[in-house]
Amino acid sequence: MLRSLFICVVVLSAVIGPVRARAADIGVITGSDKGTYYQFGLNLQALGKPNGITVTVHNSKGSVENIYAVYQRPGVQVGIVQSDVLAFVAKVQSDPALQRIAKKIKMVFPLYNEEIHLLGRGGIASFDDLANKRVAIGREGSGTYLTTRLLFKVSEVAPREMVPIDTDEALGELKAGRIDAMFFVAGYPVRLLNEGVAAGDDLRLVPITNKDIAEFYPRAAIPAKTYAWQPEAVDTVAVKAVLVSFDYRRNDCEAVGTFAQLVSGNLDWLKKNGHQKWKAVDLDVPLKGWEQYDCVRKYLKATARAVSPKKSSEVNPVMDAIREMLRE
Repeated sequence: MLRSLFICVVVLSAVIGPVRARAADIGVITGSDKGTYYQFGLNLQALGKPNGITVTVHNSKGSVENIYAVYQRPGVQVGIVQSDVLAFVAKVQSDPALQRIAKKIKMVFPLYNEEIHLLGRGGIASFDDLANKRVAIGREGSGTYLTTRLLFKVSEVAPREMVPIDTDEALGELKAGRIDAMFFVAGYPVRLLNEGVAAGDDLRLVPITNKDIAEFYPRAAIPAKTYAWQPEAVDTVAVKAVLVSFDYRRNDCEAVGTFAQLVSGNLDWLKKNGHQKWKAVDLDVPLKGWEQYDCVRKYLKATARAVSPKKSSEVNPVMDAIREMLRE
């Protein structure tokens, strides 16, 4: 009896193969359900379904949570994070846990520039006007929170109070007059600002042209009429959104590689059918300081996609800003 059972198990194993997670399943952690990260996740989900890949989209509080999620949370193989958050984690040499995480972070693809939205009440005409004001900077743990803290650090502009609340709550506080301005780092158009702001709210996008900030973040612009209540183009700065994974998860190598292959082969579909920020995505753009996941290179079968910092001409000045901050 036992011999017969053993033979059955061997035969079934030979037919079915080893038990493992399906390569067709992948989890992607994004951001607020009103932000661009989440919309990108839904686009990837829509792409995966007819191609036999189940993409589970998780919302989150932002980049800092996302880094830890792909490191630790079951069923989350990839996440979208801001490049300056990656730089910050890589530079914190005093924390052994962060050092371990930073060594394992691998880029799947660079995505797009995320414009820094500064929304303010009347009387706030520039970033420098935030001095001695009460400003919402994003919930602690979000990419918006870290980026905003860096903006104030490098500019030496000192608000009266930095309020660590999420963007939904911040917009309500701003409308009620309990804060003077709020930040939201996301690729335009942002759903929250499309749906939550009207011309009668007396709010405006505020330019970020501070020269010290512009030395560390690339200049950008939010075009006129991106939002119905925004008549003119607004100058600002941006950070790069990056799709990341972790290289020690060898059990997920096939899933991440297959997923990357799908995205690479269907970028035109995403540009046509997804969020308009897909039109700005170049999967081959070099991102200095970040190595592409070898599982991705394997499945793309194109070593040219491997990003080498030595060959990159793109400057990542945020690294220097964070380095100086951490020296103090």
